[in-house]
Amino acid sequence: MSDRKTRTERIRDELADEIARGHLGPGAALDEVSLAERFGVSRTPIREAIRQLEAFGFADARPRRGAVVATITDARLDEMFLVMAEMEGLCSRFAATNMTADDHAGLLEIHEGSRLAAEAHDVERYYEFNTRFHAAIYTGTHNSFLEELTLHVRRRVAPYRRAQFRVSGRLDLSYKEHDAVVQAILRGDGDGAQAAMNAHLKIVRGAVSDIAAP
Repeated sequence: MSDRKTRTERIRDELADEIARGHLGPGAALDEVSLAERFGVSRTPIREAIRQLEAFGFADARPRRGAVVATITDARLDEMFLVMAEMEGLCSRFAATNMTADDHAGLLEIHEGSRLAAEAHDVERYYEFNTRFHAAIYTGTHNSFLEELTLHVRRRVAPYRRAQFRVSGRLDLSYKEHDAVVQAILRGDGDGAQAAMNAHLKIVRGAVSDIAAP
């Protein structure tokens, strides 16, 4: 796993985190000049970071006036996480019956890395393993179309899923929630894996509400 991010990715992630936590509110201007000064870079990586935020639905482009932070209501977030939970639950169900022995080994290796990161209270490291964990389940469905669709939806909520790890104690709880999914997958329990993943995403949605600034 690479620990390196491009300047654009670092800027995008930091801005997305501030938006998800409510530190950059709806309608706030994403001015290229001031952001370039803040991050000590040229306007090129800033411009690309803003484009990526627009693709996530986190920013709205305004012709000749620059981009602003998008308005994402609680109702919209509820809709997004509902769809995310259903799709990831379906992936977990398929993974429970379709994963190979090699898939199991890979999932367990990632799960162990998550445990170590949680014990170290390393949010960034845990998030990297968290991303790999869910991706391994998508791949483990051995259904490329479902994997593609789920990845697309995940990109829309990824900044919120990243920000929720700032909630106190969230890393340890997330690991335990993952463990319930893993154990169900290993025993081939599709119903159990789907239910565990649905429950996990419901908790994530609640944690997202906890990190949002008033």
